Amino acid sequence: MPTATHPGYVVRRVADAPTFPCPCGESTRPLTSADTPTCSLHVTSINDSVLHYHRETTEVYYILEGRGTMHLNGDVVAIEPNLVIYIEPGTRHRLVSEGGVKTIVFSIPAFHAEDEYFD
Repeated sequence: MPTATHPGYVVRRVADAPTFPCPCGESTRPLTSADTPTCSLHVTSINDSVLHYHRETTEVYYILEGRGTMHLNGDVVAIEPNLVIYIEPGTRHRLVSEGGVKTIVFSIPAFHAEDEYFD
């Protein structure tokens, strides 16, 4: 099924979603704030993201592939496939991986660039 947007639902293949460069690497965005302000879902490839935080957005990372480290408010956590990381607003975070990490990033409310702050 190709992309379908109707009152009450959105259906989209990840392969049909746009991909954008971002401070984290490259992000394919099958569900964005243009679809709904409630949440967003991005599939993001990260090698070395920039330390940042959000004032409004809660993020949940689900690591699909790769290994590395996640820096969370000064703590360092080892990253591996099938790991879930819950990040509240105000938490400074950065993911670093020499070989690259592929992750699903689910955001509530939907991600918007104006809520991304860098130190």
